[in-house]
Amino acid sequence: MDALKGFKLIAGLAIFMVALQVINAATGYSLMAFGLIPRTVQGLLGIVTSPFLHASFSHLSANLVAFLVLGTLVMVEGLNRFMAVSAIIILLGGSLVWLFGFAGVHIGASGWVFGLWAYILARAWYQKSWGNVLTAGVVALLYGGLIFGFLPRRGVSFEGHLFGAFAGFIAAKVLLSAPRSRFNAAR
Repeated sequence: MDALKGFKLIAGLAIFMVALQVINAATGYSLMAFGLIPRTVQGLLGIVTSPFLHASFSHLSANLVAFLVLGTLVMVEGLNRFMAVSAIIILLGGSLVWLFGFAGVHIGASGWVFGLWAYILARAWYQKSWGNVLTAGVVALLYGGLIFGFLPRRGVSFEGHLFGAFAGFIAAKVLLSAPRSRFNAAR
């Protein structure tokens, strides 16, 4: 039952993003005011709101399929895990963009997508199982092109991509690495 709730949540988040995009487009993109604007008080709210806002329907569609696929692959570990991973990616990744991002408005779910991608790849390292390694291999094959998202391009928040991926690796480290006991550390 938990898995069904989780998949409903991912679908609900996707529908929410589509609804926001419809409202945003219908209001002349007035919701862009809620984007992440680095090093401004106004932009602090954008740490949480920016992943749900997009500059166009093509921008949204570029993120939506990857979000659904990668989010589902994280959701396999359960609703609580998906929520924890997503919270770390959005809050840590967004905070780093707020601190170090270019001046301008940062929006879009791509930082979240890059974080989910990085989490799945790192999960294979921290939880060594054939299933995780196979999943990471398929994700690397299908979404390996994301690596080009780390390159600076005009009009693209490569900082969001970079810090989202970093936050995904941190989420894996925090949530999946086994704590070392004093006995193991002394060896």
